[in-house]
Amino acid sequence: MASSNLAGAIAEFTDVNALVHAAEKLRDAGFRKWDVHTPYPVHGLDKAMGIKRSIISYFSFVGMVGGLTTALGLQWWTGADSYKLNIGGKGFFDWQFSMPIDFELTVLGTAIFTALGLFHLCKLPTWYNKYQEDESFKKATDDTFVVTIDANDDRFSAEGTQSLLVSLGGSNVHVVESALK
Repeated sequence: MASSNLAGAIAEFTDVNALVHAAEKLRDAGFRKWDVHTPYPVHGLDKAMGIKRSIISYFSFVGMVGGLTTALGLQWWTGADSYKLNIGGKGFFDWQFSMPIDFELTVLGTAIFTALGLFHLCKLPTWYNKYQEDESFKKATDDTFVVTIDANDDRFSAEGTQSLLVSLGGSNVHVVESALK
């Protein structure tokens, strides 16, 4: 296993096809705690990494149902139960007249739950990355594709992981010490 101060291994890639091929090989090799950092979205990288479909739509659905239920419940409670007022000959709770409020609270509930679900799934706010001080990692925002493999991965060994990354076409492959104390 890795030492406590070791963050992991890092490799730079300049060719997007080599990066996708490396991601497939790392996935097939059984690595679980690794990531690819790119300066722009790469088509097919999620599939190559073996990333499953996000569950964010379930958060959105719960927000939608909650918003609609809140809208209908509030309108029923105020119009038909506690504050019965006959206005313009309308019924105490007519769904036709509640449509604008139903729509607005449904959209509001969906938006709030989607945002909260996204923050939860992305583990935000995260104020640091254990690779953030590494020069190779900093290049991922400019013009280089970077692969990081965490030291706490079951398949990680400093020498073996570095040699694998080199064999996959990575350049400037090195082990990173954690910037966090």
